[in-house]
Amino acid sequence: MNTRRTDGVRAARPSDVPRIHELIVELATYERAADEVRSTPQQLREALFGPQPAAYALVAEADETVVGFALYFRSFSTWEGVHGIYLEDLFVAPEQRGRGFGKALLVALADLAVERGYARVEWAVLNWNQPSIDFYTSLGAVPMDEWTVYRLSGPALQRVAAASSEPEAGPCPIDSELISAQRV
Repeated sequence: MNTRRTDGVRAARPSDVPRIHELIVELATYERAADEVRSTPQQLREALFGPQPAAYALVAEADETVVGFALYFRSFSTWEGVHGIYLEDLFVAPEQRGRGFGKALLVALADLAVERGYARVEWAVLNWNQPSIDFYTSLGAVPMDEWTVYRLSGPALQRVAAASSEPEAGPCPIDSELISAQRV
């Protein structure tokens, strides 16, 4: 009888990228936005495992199959003076929910934050996603109700960026060359 435990959380590996990308599409479908997924497995591989990773991922496994993931990156708090973790996506396949994988992924992220001396782990959740809200509050997470998330993307992003080359951009000149040289 094989008693080896094969369920758990671990750091993602390059070989996990296709499955993580499938789960990203499943997440977008759940969030009613499947048509908004533009990323490709190759972009995800570069972001996670390229020479300058932009993000990191943990995966949850059941019987050696990836059934969930947490994709995150470092943030920085100017008030705390230390890093934090921003959880971009957390998703567990619907048929695997209720087995503790979501909690295990969040526990692993919290452990990582504490181990590294980070101040917090934060994320966004859709207002209508009550099952997730209930899950997060059961762990002690609190909503940041006084904050509203803003985003510049698409034509608005292009329009604002174009303003940097206009003479009437404002009283403060923008040194685009120096800004572009920063490693982000």
